[in-house]
Amino acid sequence: MPTNYERQYAERPDVLAAWGELNGAIKAGMDLRRYELATLAAARRLRSSYCSLAHGTVLRERFGEPVREIALDRRAAGLDEADVAVMDFAEKVVDDAAAIDDGDRQMLRDVGLSDTDIMDVALAAAARCFFAKTLDAMGVQPDASYRELEPELQEALVVGRPIADA
Repeated sequence: MPTNYERQYAERPDVLAAWGELNGAIKAGMDLRRYELATLAAARRLRSSYCSLAHGTVLRERFGEPVREIALDRRAAGLDEADVAVMDFAEKVVDDAAAIDDGDRQMLRDVGLSDTDIMDVALAAAARCFFAKTLDAMGVQPDASYRELEPELQEALVVGRPIADA
C-alpha cells in the first residue's frame, strides 16, 4: 500500500524518483545515524510531522535512540557533543543558512567533523527543506500507521500536521 507522500507524488513520479536519487546520494556519503539526527532536527524545525515521525522512528528502531528525549531536550538526552552540534547546525540551515559563517562550521570541526561531514549535514538539512515544505504545501498528513507509536512519542514528534485518521 503506498504511503500518503507516495500518493501525493502520483502526478509527478519523475520528481519522486529524482528525490529518491538525491536523498540516496546524500545518505550514501554519511553515517546513517548522523543523517537521521540531522534530519530529525531539520524536520522538527520545519514543523514537519511526517518527517519527524519517519526519521524519529528510524532512530528508535535502528539505533535504539531515546527519540522522545532527544526531541524534547537533546542536551539532556545523552547525546555526545558532536551529535548535539550536528543537530544545532541542521536547525541553523533551516532557520537562516545565509547567516551561517565559518564560526558555525568551526564548532563542528572542533567536535571532530571534517569539512565533508559538515557539507553532508548541510545537504541533509537543505534537502529536508525541499521535501517537508512540498508535503506540507500539498496538505499531506503523516500515515495513520504512526498512531501505533506511544502517545508520548507522538506528542513529541507531531510538530505540525496531525497524523491521518485512516
